[in-house]
Amino acid sequence: MVWEALGSVLVGLVIALAATRWLPGRLPARVLTLSTGPAAALLGAFLAHSILGPDHFVHTLLAAAALSAAMLSLLVRPSRGLVGGVAKRSLSGV
Repeated sequence: MVWEALGSVLVGLVIALAATRWLPGRLPARVLTLSTGPAAALLGAFLAHSILGPDHFVHTLLAAAALSAAMLSLLVRPSRGLVGGVAKRSLSGV
């Protein structure tokens, strides 16, 4: 269980670092992003370990990565080309 927790925190941190490098302007503060990734991965590992049991290390890490990516995707802001969820082009009628 300890290795699953440490592995999931590392996976979440790697995903958060990748997100801050690929989407620097679309994420909120870097501290929030770098803390959300590992925390969500730890939650995903806990849920997967509770559901699957102790002998599923790889599946637990996959669930941790999935929940970390899902939680980080909720932090992404829309690009500047959108106004209220609708593209500017569709508002101008062109």
